[in-house]
Amino acid sequence: MNNLLLNLYVKIQNLMSSDEGQDMVEYALVLALVALGATATLKALATEITTVYTTITTDLTNAV
Repeated sequence: MNNLLLNLYVKIQNLMSSDEGQDMVEYALVLALVALGATATLKALATEITTVYTTITTDLTNAV
């Protein structure tokens, strides 16, 4: 019985110290962070582009 518990304990310790899936989780987190940053940047850029086109449209309308 003690041998079985010791083997189970050793297997659990090996699973806890294993880092095989850690790289994929790190890549997923980096990808999510990049996607969030790109979305925020593109949203701000879209607002600026809309402002520029609105200004151009207003200036052309006033010139005619």
